Amino acid sequence: MSASTSHTDIRVTGWIARLPPSLQAYALLARLDRPVGTWLLWLPGVWGILLPQGVAPMERVRLIVLFGIGSLVMRAAGCVVNDMWDRDIDRQVARTAGRPLASGALGMRQATAFLALLLVMGLGVLVQLNPLSWMLGVSSLVLVGLYPLAKRFTWWPQLVMGFTFGFGAPMGYAAAAGQLAWAQAALYAATIVWQLGFDTIYGFQDMEDDARIGVKSTSRLMAGRARAFIGVCYGLTLVLLAGAGLLAGAGWLFWPALLLPGVLFWRQAVAVNPARPALCLAQFYANRKIGLTIALALALGLLVV
Repeated sequence: MSASTSHTDIRVTGWIARLPPSLQAYALLARLDRPVGTWLLWLPGVWGILLPQGVAPMERVRLIVLFGIGSLVMRAAGCVVNDMWDRDIDRQVARTAGRPLASGALGMRQATAFLALLLVMGLGVLVQLNPLSWMLGVSSLVLVGLYPLAKRFTWWPQLVMGFTFGFGAPMGYAAAAGQLAWAQAALYAATIVWQLGFDTIYGFQDMEDDARIGVKSTSRLMAGRARAFIGVCYGLTLVLLAGAGLLAGAGWLFWPALLLPGVLFWRQAVAVNPARPALCLAQFYANRKIGLTIALALALGLLVV
């Protein structure tokens, strides 16, 4: 497999390059070369854990660590499922043609065995949470399985991705609070539209290939009004985050701290340009920093009520 080029975001340098070739393929299938996806799956869970009042600090820390492990494992599982569904499509898209299943570095039998191992590891994390989290965790597998089909039937696969990747928010809240609430619903909605925004930016990189092979995407649908659409997504994210904080009784420090992600959202919305793939990829990666600033705002909201 060749080193990364301007046509792909696969990374075979660094510690990945020092792995045996047989393990390299599994690491790339799990997207271990690009940990940003794990961050973007983990952060909504962190938000959910930090949102409810009255949870012991060490319990929050325990849950944040468990959700970190779970996010690494389940993001890898989701990538395997996605690539199993999309291997024929991936061969026709420059950015994804080098993925292990698309390139033939791994076969379907190997991917299935790897997926089974990842799901067992995920179950090991899940059983350390409360029963409500078990139910939510199992139900999330439906979204993981259906997400790769969305691009075949709807122009809104990025929205389906938001429901899927954002599921950590209600799971984190349930794990910390032992119940679901309107504050959690507002947080989940905020997560969905946040991820709709940044995944639409990410998808701008593939529009030419998607159009050529007939793959639908929100990125193609909204390319002509990208700034307005991303601005609406990010604006709704802030409004819904404010609603979640209000419903949860967040302390006053939450409110000025929410200005920082607001500024970062605004900067992305005014600068987004579907014709600049490198910028789109950089903006996608920058959402890790935005997610961390939101986590900081929620943590500060716990200090003074």
